[in-house]
Formats: sequence, structure tokens, C-alpha cells
Amino acid sequence: MRLPALTSLLSATLCVALPAQAGAAAKPVVSPQLRAPQLRAEVVRGYAGHVHRLYTECTAAADALQKAVAAMLATPNDESLAAARAAWVDARRSYVQTEALRFYDGPIDAIEGYLNAWPIDEAFVDYVVGAPDSGIVNDPKRYPHIAETVLMFANEHGGEANVSVGWHAIEFLLWGQDRRDDGPGDRPASDYVVGVGKNAERRREYLRVVTALLRRQLGELAAAWAPDADNYRRRFEADPAAAVRKMFTGITILTAFELTGERMAVAYETQDQEQEHSCFSDTSCQDFEADQLGIVRVLRGDAKTGAPGLLALVAGADAALAKSLDRQLTVTLERIRKIPQPFDVAMRGADDAPGRVAIRKALEALEQQAELLTFAGNALGFELPLQPAGVR
Repeated sequence: MRLPALTSLLSATLCVALPAQAGAAAKPVVSPQLRAPQLRAEVVRGYAGHVHRLYTECTAAADALQKAVAAMLATPNDESLAAARAAWVDARRSYVQTEALRFYDGPIDAIEGYLNAWPIDEAFVDYVVGAPDSGIVNDPKRYPHIAETVLMFANEHGGEANVSVGWHAIEFLLWGQDRRDDGPGDRPASDYVVGVGKNAERRREYLRVVTALLRRQLGELAAAWAPDADNYRRRFEADPAAAVRKMFTGITILTAFELTGERMAVAYETQDQEQEHSCFSDTSCQDFEADQLGIVRVLRGDAKTGAPGLLALVAGADAALAKSLDRQLTVTLERIRKIPQPFDVAMRGADDAPGRVAIRKALEALEQQAELLTFAGNALGFELPLQPAGVR
């Protein structure tokens, strides 16, 4: 879900005065204060490289998904449908880690609503129980042609839940409604067999179009972060101080508001399966873990390449705070991993039920992480408000 108002609230201007560079000397001893501009630039370059690699990985995974969908449409059966679902799950795991790269008016924010909008009113896309003629698939009068432009125009037209493209539209087309207490949706492969499934031709074209759109948009994001090009990455790296602020903005909003509030707390409070993030495939717990792993990568940097993360900057300002935040990242990840799967079962029941206790502990860990991120931002000279107005 997009939170455009939060971006401006969290985009405070850095107020740290940068020291002048030391004069040339033989093997000078550089203090942390004098090295800060150099370290900032290293952190920003490492982040930009990571973003490009991750979006490139997402594009490759979307390619695999597109091929699996094509194979399923060529021969619709239980095996080919299972393979397409598995390809979606694999691609989704890569994509969710990119959510730590949002919320600061980067390239993703302009198209995120076409990629990952939710919650989704599945009846806007296809049939649901009690409404066999619902959705774009079953409305050739209003939507005579299934095409990219048509589906993009329809997306969120008439309401935020009228989601017609992106990950969750594809998820619904692959799994169907999740009406089981012990597993995901179970859409039959026969829905894609011409002459068997009602409006199978339109459903087949719908799935083909939205998977191709997903792959194209992920490719555009990879290009926006490609090295040695006149693109967003070049502008991002040109202003390291502003880039650091953006990096902190992304992980703080994801921690404090999107993951803690929209993704977990709302579902926990309402116990409503429609508020579960990836409700059709029952992979919400995987989403939460991938979100946290994305946050961890931005903070800790890349152990393989040695590229530093934001924690290196925090350590230069407050070593004890950096250690506390580093420890909290591990605690939060462990708490998220302890939430029983599937999430829609864990979130139900009395408050002392094991699943709800585990969710509550994960929420507490995320809240502590958000607080430490705010302190870390303050240590570097800018404000990250914990609770913007209108966000619970």
C-alpha cells in the first residue's frame, strides 16, 4: 500500500555540517569525523549497486515466472499450475526485499501501485464464491479487450481495492480465493482450459498480460539503477548526504508504518483474512521475513563485497547505538521467523493463542527497531518522526 504523505513527513533536511577535507600528507591518520564524507559516499555507492543487483534479480525471476505461466497456458493441468505458483513464490521472495528501497520518491514509488497494490477486491478481477459473473474477466461488455493499457487504467479506478495488475492480481489468478483454514486458495487448472473454464480465453489473456507487465516494469527499475548511465542512480550518487537521508527514510517507514501497521497490526487487530498481505498463496510470513532481510541489508551492507551499510555511519556518531540497533535487527528477524505459518491461522483466536502471542512479540520487536532507527537518524542529524498523523 502506498503512503505518499509519509514520504514528505520523513524527508527532513540533513543539518550536519560537513568538515573540510584534510590536507595532503603521507599516510595521514584520518579521524572518523574527517572520514565521514568519504564513508557516506562509500555507503551510497554500495547501496546503489545493491539496488541494481536486486532489481536485476527480480527481473530474471519475473522472466522465469513469465515462462512458467506460458507453459501452464500451453498445457493447463495440476502440474503446470503448481510450477507457475512456485515461480511466483520465488519471484516474490526477491521482490519483497526491494520494499526497503521505497518511500523516498525513487523510481519504484511512481509505479509501485501497479506492482504491489493491496488489499485487493478479487471480485474486481474474476469470479468469487457467490458472484460467478464478477470481475473484468467476466465482463466483456465493459472490457471488450484485455490489454495492458486497459488493465493499467482500471487499476484502482473507482477505489483503492480495485486492483487489476501486479503481484496480487497474478497471485489471485493463480490461486483463487483462499477459503480454507489450513492452506492457500485452490483455483483449478481447468479455469484455463478453453471450452471448460468459463471465459477461459479472457482469463488466459489476462494472466499473460499482467505477468508481461510485471516483468517489463521490473526491468525498467533495474535500468533506472544501472551503473554508468544518465539515470536515477547517477543523480542519487551525486548527493550522498541526501541519499543517506533517503535510505533511512525508506527503512524507517517500512519498519514503523508499512510492515508494523499496514501489514501485520491491521490483520492482527481485525482477524480479517482480507487484510492479510499475500492471502491467496498464504505466503505472508515469507513477505514479512523478506521485508526484514531487506532492511538488514541496507543497514549492515554487503558482507560479500565489503560495501558498508548505514550502520557504519551510525557507529561513527554513536557506537553504542549502532550496536543496539544491530542486535535489534537480529531479534526482530528471529521474532518474525517464529510466527507460525500460515499467517491467517496464526492471527486468529484469543489473544493468548500461540500464533497471536508470536505476532505480538514480532510487533513489539519492530516497534523497538523503529525507535532505534529514529535515534540513529537523530544521531546523524535529521529527524524521523515515529508516528506521523493519520497512521496508526
